[in-house]
Amino acid sequence: MSEKLIKSDIWRRSRLSVAPMMDWTDRHCRYLHRLLSREALLYTEMVTAPALVRGGALHLLDFSAEEHPVALQLGGSDPEELAQAAVFGAEAGYDEINLNCGCPSDRVQSGAFGAVLMKTPDLVADCVAAMRAKVDVEVTVKCRIGVDDQDPQEVLPAFLERIAAAGCERVTIHARKAWLKGLSPKENRDIPPLDYEIVHQMKAEFPQLHISLNGGVARLEDALLHLERGLDGVMIGRAAYHQPSDILSQADPLIFGSGSGTDPVAVVGQMLGYIDDQMAQGARLHQITRHMLGLFAGRPGARNWRRVLSEGASRPGADTRLVETALEQVTGLAA
Repeated sequence: MSEKLIKSDIWRRSRLSVAPMMDWTDRHCRYLHRLLSREALLYTEMVTAPALVRGGALHLLDFSAEEHPVALQLGGSDPEELAQAAVFGAEAGYDEINLNCGCPSDRVQSGAFGAVLMKTPDLVADCVAAMRAKVDVEVTVKCRIGVDDQDPQEVLPAFLERIAAAGCERVTIHARKAWLKGLSPKENRDIPPLDYEIVHQMKAEFPQLHISLNGGVARLEDALLHLERGLDGVMIGRAAYHQPSDILSQADPLIFGSGSGTDPVAVVGQMLGYIDDQMAQGARLHQITRHMLGLFAGRPGARNWRRVLSEGASRPGADTRLVETALEQVTGLAA
């Protein structure tokens, strides 16, 4: 395990991050994303504190050292339980512990955490303080601008003030409200209108906070505009997953001013050894290649690339030879 990064480097890396996304940003996805960008900060799927502390599911914390910098997102609302889960995360080697205050799903609401925590900023502050008391890695928060009938102009500044007082110095704001009743999690990602201006306003009101914007950003050019206006970071979700090459292969030179872009064809070649290693440990091919389907989005051969992998990866005996066959649909040459 490589050494955890110092705070100043994590803050620099969070100029661009890939959002935590349930069922998507698992360790295989993150390994792929790291090959595309050496700089961007990566996040796990949300892992619930009860699963770690009460369920003993510490395997959920497994990741590859090559993924650094990588942050663990926790879900929970009990300060002591979150503190213990944060200890597990720090011991596993994560560079950051992030508290989910933005997920609107019914399952999360029933556990009294996620976006519903926007209603209890004092509790969030207690959670942040409890985790910070137990770990040396930075504790951050990802939140919404408000929930249900809350007025973001009132609740968001109060929320940020409370968590900042508890020692949170970095926050990611999803620039939409969450509607806890009446909208599905998918609808909560699309229907509530985006309000980027309030995120910029919060940066002006809380200049000491490192603030990243999340929600609806689908191009690096748009991310740059927010950074140029004064935000500290931009977090991209679905676009980074569905068109990873468009977002991540050019992120290092465009967002960080370092290195050069990466070639998705070369990245596929780098993935082959990883796939062999993971399959030797019991992984199935489709568990890895499902994250690779969008690598060539918008490019000649992309549809056939997706078809070969989608149809073949779950079949008995499927291995890296299938990936090489799929790559021929894009390059016309063997990998």
